[in-house]
Amino acid sequence: MMPRPENPFSQESLSVDILLDDIVLTHSLFLPTEKFLQELHQYFVRAGGMEVPEGLGRKQACLAMLLHFLDTYQGLLQEEEGAGHIIKDLYLLIMKDESLYQDLREDTLRLHQLVETVELKIPEENQPPSKQVKPLFRHFRRIDSCLQTRVAFRGSDEIFCRVYMPDHSYVTIRSRLSASVQDILGSVTEKLQYSEEPAGREESLILVAVASSGEKVLLQPTEDCVFTTLGINSHLFACTRDSYEALVPLPEEIQVSPGDTEIHRVEPEDIANHLTAFHWELFRCVHELEFVDYVFHGERGRRETANLELLLQRCSEVTHWVATEVLLCEAPGKRAQLLKKFIKIAAICKQNQDLLSFYAVVMGLDNAAVSRLRLTWEKLPGKFKNLFRKFENLTDPCRNHKSYREVISKMKPPVIPFVPLILKDLTFLHEGSKTLVDGLVNIEKLHSVAEKVRTIRKYRSRPLCLDMEASPHHLQTKAYVRQFQVIDNQNLLFELSYKLEANSQ
Repeated sequence: MMPRPENPFSQESLSVDILLDDIVLTHSLFLPTEKFLQELHQYFVRAGGMEVPEGLGRKQACLAMLLHFLDTYQGLLQEEEGAGHIIKDLYLLIMKDESLYQDLREDTLRLHQLVETVELKIPEENQPPSKQVKPLFRHFRRIDSCLQTRVAFRGSDEIFCRVYMPDHSYVTIRSRLSASVQDILGSVTEKLQYSEEPAGREESLILVAVASSGEKVLLQPTEDCVFTTLGINSHLFACTRDSYEALVPLPEEIQVSPGDTEIHRVEPEDIANHLTAFHWELFRCVHELEFVDYVFHGERGRRETANLELLLQRCSEVTHWVATEVLLCEAPGKRAQLLKKFIKIAAICKQNQDLLSFYAVVMGLDNAAVSRLRLTWEKLPGKFKNLFRKFENLTDPCRNHKSYREVISKMKPPVIPFVPLILKDLTFLHEGSKTLVDGLVNIEKLHSVAEKVRTIRKYRSRPLCLDMEASPHHLQTKAYVRQFQVIDNQNLLFELSYKLEANSQ
């Protein structure tokens, strides 16, 4: 069915189940999903013309592969239009095969159940009713939205989004998450009742991502899934090419209002537990195949890495939240207490086995604009200084993150890992060896990639159970943790830092 070296691993070292899993998880590196399923379909058809023992054995292998494929892909198949056709055809062939039904009754029944539960995208069938519009992280800051349990995003999901004009007025559009820049501009044009014909080609609209720092990125018409790749305080602007240079960030993104915020009123245990609970929801939403697609740029592309990109964005958001809260606290004594509180939060997150939150908080305290506050750090009790040094050692990237790897290797599920390091490991595997060697698939590379993905599966193999008491301010704390107000402009953070301690080194 596919070219590969003979016996790349012995039977003792690699079971059939693991080999099946390797192929299902990594086939997109060398064969698009639709082509992969076509090969599987043809393999089954050819097996029908063979003698019974060999033909039946091949059909059984085909059934095992299809079962594993459906079990792994699940909801992703609603985005695979061509794949839905092939799976349906192959399913009908298998269910009509009496020899398979007699010998593998349980497997054929399981196949029937999987096909019934997995959402296959078949254009000819009646289209499902319109989906509920899902809110992204920072859309309108609706309390009811942020309190809901997060669910996985798919490319076909619809969202609301604001697209701004150079004068900071905006239109709200309803769009598919996977919409291209061209589609977004089409929706904006319709809202504005903007006509390109009289003004000619030079006056056509362009789409620009503008960060709070003022940095601008011109998006190309064919780019898609731009919503989940925006920075924390970045916004989409539609303008003509003539007004591109004049674009400036929204005023509210560069306003600073020092004073007491929610962080000063909430216990560190409550914040840490809410961080862990939310990040577990987000981590659970990321399909394991998103890690492969993100690094190897599979044929699904960014349509199916939205949940992973949102999790990475959240990690950055937490890091900037820590720096923002410290630098908006003007009283030195209170600021030192805030450092102490963040160190406690990091400790509890580590105890919760939430290493994503742990890393993000430590990196926030290590932000150069915070770490330079010598007078503030000197007020910190020695016990907390020593504890923070230990945390810095744990997050130290020296010797390929040796300290971190030793700690996480001793943890039992559920675990929330530091996701950027998983992506770094996958990138190393990708760049360190070729996928095809002399025209043959490098099975050893596929196995290494699949092993890394299986660690993610292991981390999520048990449910998260946190002892979270329903305090009077429970919902208020939950809302606060899920929609941080942060400054992500490093220059602005440094300005705040120098106002607090001008001469610190």
